[in-house]
Amino acid sequence: MKRMHEKQWAALLGAAALALVGGCEPTEPRPVEAAPATPAGDLQAESLHPERRGIGALPLAGPTGPSALAVAVDPRRSLVVTDQVILGRFPFLDVMNQLIATSGVPKTPLDLFRQWWDTARLGPGLGMGPNCNSPGVANMNGFPYACPRAEGNQALVDPFVSPATNPDSYIPVGLFNRFDLAPADGANCGEYRVVFAKRSGITNPGNRNLVIFEAVLPNPTPALGLEGCRPVADFWANLTTDPLATSRANRLRDFYFVGLPGFMPVLHIDNLGNRPPGTTGQVRTNQFMSPNWLLREFKIQKPCFGTSTSGTSCTLQFIPVTVKTNPGGTLFNAGSAHPLAGSFQNVDFPGQVSNLAINDINLFSMAFADNVNSGQSDAQSPLENHYVNQAAGNAALMNNIQLKLNAIPSTLTPPQIVARSMALSCAGCHQLSNGANLGGGITWPGSLGFVHVSEQTDPGPDGPRHRISPALNTTFIPHRKAVFETFLNSACGDSVCDAWETPASCSADC
Repeated sequence: MKRMHEKQWAALLGAAALALVGGCEPTEPRPVEAAPATPAGDLQAESLHPERRGIGALPLAGPTGPSALAVAVDPRRSLVVTDQVILGRFPFLDVMNQLIATSGVPKTPLDLFRQWWDTARLGPGLGMGPNCNSPGVANMNGFPYACPRAEGNQALVDPFVSPATNPDSYIPVGLFNRFDLAPADGANCGEYRVVFAKRSGITNPGNRNLVIFEAVLPNPTPALGLEGCRPVADFWANLTTDPLATSRANRLRDFYFVGLPGFMPVLHIDNLGNRPPGTTGQVRTNQFMSPNWLLREFKIQKPCFGTSTSGTSCTLQFIPVTVKTNPGGTLFNAGSAHPLAGSFQNVDFPGQVSNLAINDINLFSMAFADNVNSGQSDAQSPLENHYVNQAAGNAALMNNIQLKLNAIPSTLTPPQIVARSMALSCAGCHQLSNGANLGGGITWPGSLGFVHVSEQTDPGPDGPRHRISPALNTTFIPHRKAVFETFLNSACGDSVCDAWETPASCSADC
């Protein structure tokens, strides 16, 4: 097995950090199965705003025209799939093998898995890639990064042996259709996700770990705008009317591993980090193998080293990156010594007040440059990512927020704006903001206690299916359903100028 020198890793991580901040394209050679080109646009903002972006963050026009199709979907078939009979077609080993196959790098799934979790151990570790104390990883952007973590012990186990009983194995717990994250210009077709949970978490709440592969699917015909993604939308919509769970399982398996006609497979390294920032997805983790519960983010990348004369050598790794839409908590603190605290409190955060003041639980939002994001989101600490507690007593920040609220105008208070920002962070959405009063009659809905999809199951129409949170059931899935159905029922010529239609793409409506 090839090992990479520490200086090579430092160079790689430094380049990755610059690419994330500046939007620069990586310099490594592209894999053979390259994705279609993505049109120009505000791609960096998209990449730094993973949950609230695209058509799901826009007000929707109703499908009122004569060509409205009145299509309705079953959200548990077409938006969130947690049926065990279907998820059985998504073994963790198959996903890891798929990533290796699309990279063209000779590597075993065990090596890739161990390299991933070696990132939570002190260097030199296994010598397969970055560690939590490596330059570019340790204390990303000047914020805490717990090192080492108990999750790093997975670098010494084999999760693929006896997967039906092995406590270190991973079980699939959900497939998610995030067509709502597709941008209005159709630069991509949204995200399609697979969630796995460590088997030990079924019975041991102190040994839980969840991972989610969040792949951005390129639009193969971007000149058509979002209309080029209609085959993807139709695919998911048609699952509603397929009565056989086994048939739906086969179709979903093909969508993720093979791809629809004209589309690349969802599970491909290019869709999970191996493209320029703003055009690719990520892998996120929800870690509770030791206190505190942390959420982190990774990119799957294929760096290559060498020259045309000496030859190149490529590898495949999970690279730790910042958690997006997750400013470091100390930036809210009046006594912060962080060099960016002043600009954050005087300019950056006040600049987001109008977005945060939108009085719709599914539409208020925020987006920041990556240099203010932390490398982890702590869902247990009463301070680190607890923006409300950090901002308490910061009269200057509250005054800056109030000035923006006066200008809108809005009756929300500065503490409510800060509370809304915390709800949009990973820690807030998963735990810290459960039941929080966010002003304007909005109360943040509850998770399942740190997670939104669980190792535990409930009875379903096709057998056991993994439990989803009240927040998904009552708030977020209904909104995604409305967004999805609005697109499905739209058509050029229906007299409605939808957010994804323009005069160029549909002069009849716009």
